Amino acid sequence: MTVTVRPMTLQETAKIIEYFHAATPEHLETLGVDPSRLPQASQWQRLYEQMFDQPIEQRSSLLVSWLCDDRFVGFSTADKIRIGQQANMHLHITDASQRRQGIGVACVRQTVELYFQILNLKQLFCEPNAFNAAPNRALQKAGFKYVKTHMTVPGPLNFHQAVTRWVIDRG
Repeated sequence: MTVTVRPMTLQETAKIIEYFHAATPEHLETLGVDPSRLPQASQWQRLYEQMFDQPIEQRSSLLVSWLCDDRFVGFSTADKIRIGQQANMHLHITDASQRRQGIGVACVRQTVELYFQILNLKQLFCEPNAFNAAPNRALQKAGFKYVKTHMTVPGPLNFHQAVTRWVIDRG
């Protein structure tokens, strides 16, 4: 099994949109996502096209594809980016058959290196839903340190929820 992590192509952004729009209400709840906050697919695609027209250092997000044996299995996004300082990471294994296989930890480790390199970070945070055990376990195994559990709205697609804040600090 070969895990590859690399910057996402514009064509692959359709996989993000499909992942969220095809998800069951139960899966969205596990992710802490409010289905009413999902943009329409065509609108979302236009937003990605506009983002990809900008240089990486001017984008509001950095998108990363996760591949296993050259097959797309998930993705990560970084937002709240302050180049040279910090960013927030999100992670998703889109291929349900690949969950609980240890691939997430390998992908997270490689993604961390990519974000630190491209964005010249000192700190990388991740705040998964506190009740979603898989990403919390993967972050711990990948070397993130627990900061706290608190209530917040972690992103534009999310509802108010308990999240666990993790950090990798290289400052």
